[in-house]
Amino acid sequence: MKIKHLLQLLLIAAVPSVVVSAANEARLLRFPATNGEEIAFSYAGDLYKVSINGGEAQRLTSHVGYEMFPRFSPDGKTIAFTGQYDGNTEVYKITADGGEPVRLTYTATNSRDDLGDRMGPNNIVMTWTPDGKSIVYRNRISDGFDGRLFTVSIDGGLSQRIPLPEGGFCSYSPDGKMLAYNRTMREFRTWKYYLGGMADDIWIYNPEKKTVDNITNNPAQDIFPMWVGNEIYFLSARDHIMNVFVYNADTKQTSKVTNFDLYDVKFPSTNGKMIVFENGGYIYKLDPATKKYDKVNITLNSDNIYARNEIKNGADNLNAASLTADGNRLAVTARGEVFNVPVEKGVTRNITRSAGANDREGNWSPDGKYIAYISDATGETEIYMQPADGSETIQLTKNNDTYIRNILWSNDSKKIVYSDRKNRLKMVDIATKAVTTIAEEPKGEFDDYSISPDNKWIAYTRPADNQFSIIYLYNLDTKKEYPVTDKWYSSNSPEFSTDGKYLIFSSSRDFDPTYSQIEWNYAYNNMEGVYLALLSKDTPSPFMLKDGNTESAQKEAAAAPADSKKKGDAKATKDDTKAAPAVTVNFDPDGIMDRIIHLPLDGGNYGNFFSDGKKVYYSGRKGTHVYDLEKQKDTEVCSARMFVAPGGKKAAFYKGNSIYVMDLPSGKADLDKAVDLSNMKINVDYSKEWAQIFDEAWRAYRDGFYEENMHGKDWKALKAKYEVLVPYAKTRIDLNYIIGEMISELQCGHAYVSPGEKPAVPRVYTGLLGAQVSKDKSGFYRIDKIYEGASWSDKLRSPLREAGVDAKVGEYVVAIDGIPTNTVNDMYQLLVGKANVPTELSLSSKAELAGARKVVINPLDNEYPLVHYEWVQNNIKTVEKASNGKIGYIYIPDMGPDGLNEFARYYYPQIDKEGLIIDDRANGGGNVSPMILERLNREVYRATMRRGSTMIGTIPDGTQVGPKVCLINKYSASDGDLFPWGFRALGIGKLVGMRTWGGIIGISGPLPYIDGTDIRVPFFTGYDPKTGDWIIENHGVDPDIQVDNDPIKEWNGEDQQLNAAIQEVMKQLPSRKPIPPVPAPRNWGDKK
Repeated sequence: MKIKHLLQLLLIAAVPSVVVSAANEARLLRFPATNGEEIAFSYAGDLYKVSINGGEAQRLTSHVGYEMFPRFSPDGKTIAFTGQYDGNTEVYKITADGGEPVRLTYTATNSRDDLGDRMGPNNIVMTWTPDGKSIVYRNRISDGFDGRLFTVSIDGGLSQRIPLPEGGFCSYSPDGKMLAYNRTMREFRTWKYYLGGMADDIWIYNPEKKTVDNITNNPAQDIFPMWVGNEIYFLSARDHIMNVFVYNADTKQTSKVTNFDLYDVKFPSTNGKMIVFENGGYIYKLDPATKKYDKVNITLNSDNIYARNEIKNGADNLNAASLTADGNRLAVTARGEVFNVPVEKGVTRNITRSAGANDREGNWSPDGKYIAYISDATGETEIYMQPADGSETIQLTKNNDTYIRNILWSNDSKKIVYSDRKNRLKMVDIATKAVTTIAEEPKGEFDDYSISPDNKWIAYTRPADNQFSIIYLYNLDTKKEYPVTDKWYSSNSPEFSTDGKYLIFSSSRDFDPTYSQIEWNYAYNNMEGVYLALLSKDTPSPFMLKDGNTESAQKEAAAAPADSKKKGDAKATKDDTKAAPAVTVNFDPDGIMDRIIHLPLDGGNYGNFFSDGKKVYYSGRKGTHVYDLEKQKDTEVCSARMFVAPGGKKAAFYKGNSIYVMDLPSGKADLDKAVDLSNMKINVDYSKEWAQIFDEAWRAYRDGFYEENMHGKDWKALKAKYEVLVPYAKTRIDLNYIIGEMISELQCGHAYVSPGEKPAVPRVYTGLLGAQVSKDKSGFYRIDKIYEGASWSDKLRSPLREAGVDAKVGEYVVAIDGIPTNTVNDMYQLLVGKANVPTELSLSSKAELAGARKVVINPLDNEYPLVHYEWVQNNIKTVEKASNGKIGYIYIPDMGPDGLNEFARYYYPQIDKEGLIIDDRANGGGNVSPMILERLNREVYRATMRRGSTMIGTIPDGTQVGPKVCLINKYSASDGDLFPWGFRALGIGKLVGMRTWGGIIGISGPLPYIDGTDIRVPFFTGYDPKTGDWIIENHGVDPDIQVDNDPIKEWNGEDQQLNAAIQEVMKQLPSRKPIPPVPAPRNWGDKK
């Protein structure tokens, strides 16, 4: 039996033994709802219903989009749900027996609007109003956490906002007079046992009394309120596993109802008499009268269209490629398979055919006899080798204990060098399969390494104690290591020239500061240059000045290559047929750092080097270039990335999903004919592929999580807990959910999973006017408000404020593209697909078509920047007015480029203020908080003056002198957590508001999963250097002055947190120490 077939059998044996057929009991049933007699739920993205007592389920919907969150009307005859039929996630309704869905809402298209996204889908149906006339749903206007509750009529029409500033899952009291609700919603975050600032409680909103009261007030999550009689049921993680609890409105007592100890209870709902919920992928019903609960046994027949095997084109998922020395064949890695592909004519072969294994890094041996690759067919990554003649696959490594990174052949095809996630650089002997550890590095992984042309040296980088990278050469015979560069300049990407004379690398030695225009400061960009280390002390510099009469020049002329001799010279022809002499690398470690020379290129970012000793090829920001050492000339080759075949005669270029092969160009390359990759067909077995992705995700956390003890969790047991669900996955979203549940057990932020390739509905963006409208009794739509925005910005300007449009508040939109707006329930029906598309509006001062004027606008695709800008400007005005102009206000939306830009936009114009309020609320994080804190923490140590001006300057430049306060809330997240922590630690000022989100364990890019899955592993974090204690995670940053905005007051426009910040700064102003005025003039006149 061939080894690859044996590996497939081993893989099948490793898959959980649960075999699921259409006749089996169904699992992974989601988002249940009941009318007391039936249960509606989502399965594989479609809606089904079944008797409350179980049995065979009936499908209600069938669509490529995801239908979810069904909710029965009070009379049980209609189901409202969230669907994706028309390119947007909206609210729909169908009869309880099924039928054609009717769209009810037409809202802004949210760019983060997917069940697989950690923010969750938009427009989630929450419940019905008790009278059955309206449906309650939650809408997110932005990409962040903030969501608002709306109602829409069962007949459609403009939605009406429930007068609360924010809201999540909710339930009306039986008489409809009160609403139990969550203020936030984080049910799609992959973070269990959460105790941070966003951990919510159950709140009771009383519209008549205009009050909002907290009835649970517990540190753990209390979510999904369900009002049944005089009791409110809800989920709570106060006993670790999420279970159902009940609060008695009469006794004010809370008790536990369910006692699950393995899986969380999830997504419950009620019709006011019966409760249904998920647990472990099954649906349960709970009778509030008896407090008893039972599993509902459900079977269903489904074609499982999104889990069926499918033939895919591998060219759509290229991951890596390698070229034979003669340039005739490619090893191409695509979607977990390795193909042997002809460059011109021939047969394309899938050499792995390992459904359920991630085969990657296919790499031809220099002699063209083998393709080496990495595979996890055994459950761990190992190195394999497939002979070119198609004989049995050879497994080179065994019993590996971590993830293998890149593989690199020696030039004699006898060894393979590779690195792994345990910071080891290793080598395997092809003949003996013996594995040798070349080097280990406690500071980090090896990711830059190359092998000398004589196979005796390995070049690699190690981090120094100052975190700069140093290049070393390692001798395989003597096992000694020699530094090539030093700690003064970070150096990377070492590569030997094929003639053995040079080591080419990049190094950050170009110091050319960029000076700031906004303050006297600088930054260093584009510091890297391309350098050559002359390995032998006898190797002259290629830039040494030459004279044609010198002895060295005469020797070089005599040693000119054969092609420079006369074409008719028979001796030259004979010499050309001789094999090239073996290359020997002569390395003299003494003085090597004095033999480093710089190619005369501008500073930039460089890598991907190749050199034959005469030319140096490299990649930079502008694509691939070649520098001719003899002519001392740089030439652009092309905009694609180049990789060179063994022997240096052939090259391939990788651009998009196309590969081009040609002779190694000495100048400009024409990418006119791509290799035909159309025969790379892959039979995708989703059941095996998803099992592999689940397993690789588990290993990624095992090998990469920042603490090896996995927060004290039994990681193997958690794998066993969730892998039993994998065979039940029938959509890619199902797999995402299972992986998310597993990684969320680690109880930390930034444990993220985003689905790979999946069926999706193309987005159709709704056009927006940058205004608020209401429906007049005439059926036309009145403009109630036009967002002011900023006229100088396309993104911050309402289309109705464009010059010439001249729209006014109080006017009516009576037609869109000639269609009267009184003919539709919702004006935005006529704006579907009209975002950024020229659209004709008919505007009138009266609610009638007669006399209307026509204007053409480009509707927006996103109004949130306008809404946000207006909120910031109003806050600036509030602070200005309340402080009589003494205090400035800065809002920082995130800690990325946008947040840094906003800080700079508002900080420098306000450095003349006596105090500052820095608003970190709802800051989505990033990594620039240290830059902002450095500016806020500056202290003036020198003042400056000049003649002809009354202005006093400060050193450091751009320093604001006076008290500062930072506003925080539960949405201050990630680097938005670290900012207030640093604000306090540096003694900049006090924190006002509510405890922050509490997630600071950082992440980096994902591994190369088969289908493009994006799984982020938290692998670094911070701690307090003064106490040595961990900080922030799963708690947040506590305020110095706690102020929770009352929802009623906030709805009415009062920001209690902002007011408290103003009061605190005003209180500190009397103790402010301003910069002293310019001293009296010196008088150094002559003394008499």
